[in-house]
Amino acid sequence: MARRADSYRRPAAPPAEDRVEARLIAIAAEHIRRFGPDKVTVVAVAREAGMSHANVYRFFPSKAGLVEAVVVAWARSVELTLGDIANAPDPADDKLERFLTAWAKAQRDGLDRDSAIYGAYASFWEGRRDSIMAHRARLRAFLAAIVDEGLEPGPFRIRDEEKAVAFVADAMQRFIHPALVMETRDLTRAQVEARAALMARVVVRALVAGAV
Repeated sequence: MARRADSYRRPAAPPAEDRVEARLIAIAAEHIRRFGPDKVTVVAVAREAGMSHANVYRFFPSKAGLVEAVVVAWARSVELTLGDIANAPDPADDKLERFLTAWAKAQRDGLDRDSAIYGAYASFWEGRRDSIMAHRARLRAFLAAIVDEGLEPGPFRIRDEEKAVAFVADAMQRFIHPALVMETRDLTRAQVEARAALMARVVVRALVAGAV
């Protein structure tokens, strides 16, 4: 039986404390966008939230913890999008192509539209921060679930499932690894999306052809 990818589910009515925490994260995110993560202060976030900075520390152990919460919130938004694709009823080959292009698009969106937050995300990724490594593992699990779903009698003629998943991730590295994504600033969005879409098609065809 094919694995089903896990995905985040938003609670219908979050408790009051969760709403306060979400508001603090939203304010901190806006401050990061305006000033950069280094210049964000707990005092300024608390002031805008209408509370004492001591109250902010009830939710986050430090300024670094608050910045990390902002980055994790951005990462979870990506997981929600990709999880929906991974759990969709499409044929596995179509789904994989859509998943890979959406993954690449989400990274470029982060770079273009939330550059300060994405920069912090890249730093946390390079630093192998636990929260971001957990995020990375969930994305890899989505990918593995799609590959598993496409095994024979599905469209994929794969000799080794684990190697196939590694092949897909490796082939897409330029478009999904944050450090490499940041190196594509000199390319237009259209150029990056065209290249990512082409690579996604090549990857899918390789799995269908049994080349892995």
